[in-house]
Amino acid sequence: MSGEISLASMKELKIGRFVLIDDIPCKVVEIDVSSPGKHGSSKMRVTAIGIFDGQKKTLLKPSDSDVQVPVITKSKSQVVSVTNNTAQLMDLDTYNVFELAIPQELLNKLKPGNEVEVIEAMNRKIINKIVGEAK
Repeated sequence: MSGEISLASMKELKIGRFVLIDDIPCKVVEIDVSSPGKHGSSKMRVTAIGIFDGQKKTLLKPSDSDVQVPVITKSKSQVVSVTNNTAQLMDLDTYNVFELAIPQELLNKLKPGNEVEVIEAMNRKIINKIVGEAK
């Protein structure tokens, strides 16, 4: 399920939604729409940030064309242990244990017992944010 891609119209894109640019799942941060010209439809310039690599990407297409949208799944996991820049996590629904690299912005904040939100798209996972503090 996490490797799925769906289609959507460019007009359906909004800031904060996800889009696939160069086969990389990205979060939309800016949308510019040009007015229709004499010989064509309006164009949309979508600026997005890759959710796994943090790179800025741009997509320029007519507003009535289709675009690929990754199917994003979010789940909650509990931090079991932290070693250097890797966290061992346990999924709170399936109780599966797995390891993920800790994002730079959470490096010194993550502790065993924290609950985190994990985003999965296209068979890759990343820790998105801390949702619960360790007790």
